[in-house]
Amino acid sequence: MNKNWPEMAAGLSAPLKELRGGAPDVMKGFSALARAALEARALDTKTKELVALAIAVATRCDACLAFHAEAALRQGASRDEVMETMGMAIYMGAGPSVMYAAQAVEAYDQYAARKTATTA
Repeated sequence: MNKNWPEMAAGLSAPLKELRGGAPDVMKGFSALARAALEARALDTKTKELVALAIAVATRCDACLAFHAEAALRQGASRDEVMETMGMAIYMGAGPSVMYAAQAVEAYDQYAARKTATTA
């Protein structure tokens, strides 16, 4: 295991709370932007989370990767869909995206294992 993605995401909870308190107007605006962007219209929310996961890979954002891997799973994305999405991220981001794509798959697998363990 390269990183513990669920643990990393959980570890950001307190700093994000501090940020929401320290810059409330900005964070309210960011939350509104996120809600609007994720609203199902021509694309469903699952597809949008897969796009966000690919962008996290291409921009090399560890925390984004953790949050969107979990969100993609919550929206019903399969491992095959994640793999195909990683193919697009690699195509668009070349070698560095290969390394982050491997981490995105690892993050998805860790969240899927946790989900399986809690529903078993």
